[in-house]
Amino acid sequence: MMPEPIERPTYDVEAFRKARAGRNVALGLGLVAFVVIVFLVTVIRMGANAQPHF
Repeated sequence: MMPEPIERPTYDVEAFRKARAGRNVALGLGLVAFVVIVFLVTVIRMGANAQPHF
């Protein structure tokens, strides 16, 4: 007796691409925000240690 073939669900490839693109944009914006925050904190901390030269 042969088992019945299993039907695989069909996926909307375009929906997956759109979702992936949205995740990529969110991840990129998060990375840019992190870099900006690290830069600003570094500049502020270095500026607090600067001594006047006059």
